[in-house]
Amino acid sequence: MFQLFGLVTVIAVITGALIFSGSPAILEALPFEVALIGGAAIGTLLVGNSPRVARDAAIGLGKAVTGPKWKQTDYADLLTGMNELIRRARRGGIVSIEADIEAPESSPVFLNRPNLLADEDARNLITDSFRLLALNPGGKSPLQAHLDDAIGTIADTRHKAVTALNSLADALPALGIVAAVLGIIKTMSMIDQSPEVLGPMIATALLGTFLGVFLAYGLVGPLAARFGQVIDEEMRYLETIRTLLMAYDDGLAPATAVDLARSILPTHLRPTIETLDASMAKVESLPHRHLRGRTA
Repeated sequence: MFQLFGLVTVIAVITGALIFSGSPAILEALPFEVALIGGAAIGTLLVGNSPRVARDAAIGLGKAVTGPKWKQTDYADLLTGMNELIRRARRGGIVSIEADIEAPESSPVFLNRPNLLADEDARNLITDSFRLLALNPGGKSPLQAHLDDAIGTIADTRHKAVTALNSLADALPALGIVAAVLGIIKTMSMIDQSPEVLGPMIATALLGTFLGVFLAYGLVGPLAARFGQVIDEEMRYLETIRTLLMAYDDGLAPATAVDLARSILPTHLRPTIETLDASMAKVESLPHRHLRGRTA
């Protein structure tokens, strides 16, 4: 909502300035110039990127306004779900959760957490990690290297869309100049006309430069920066999974692993102890007295 307010403010201010200070010729040419520069920008995005990156970049413009998808309730679901998997794996070995990691789409742990189930990266990070540990019992754990590589690859893939938007923002002023040059060419072809005719034509040509700069630094650039922040915050969800899995691999008790992962979350994403206690009490026979003794 905060970003939406800023976006509306920028558009309203610039549109108002055009209406009150621009000539009728500028206002008449505005839709054409926007279509020209916007169409060229879309083409530039498609030419310079793979279909997936171009799609992610387009989606990113919306995510920059809506914000990260993972909320406090999602982290609570993640912590309690991982607590259940770790608790069962600690008691009966990874074979006891084999059905969950081999078919998460039919596992109650994942079905009760539809957002986690729907996120392929997060779901696969959990299932692949447990599967890797099951294939290497008693040996040197490959988990940390696997998690580092997997999360690094995901981050790199997601940030390619941010790079694409930044490249687009860099290109927009030049595309605006192209539109302006086209306007000047048209004006020069009618150089024998009176100043009353040439003036509006020159103003219309300069509108392309204005739009290119405005779209670059007033819209696409800021949205790309915000999109990068959204990706970084969403990556925290995967980092939380990493913390829980490494805690399991290090032999920590499930409740301790959950408490460790919870403690490093920022305040606005950190579930309360009461929420976690209530959820975990449903699947554990012993209460989490060490958790209840702490402050949220």
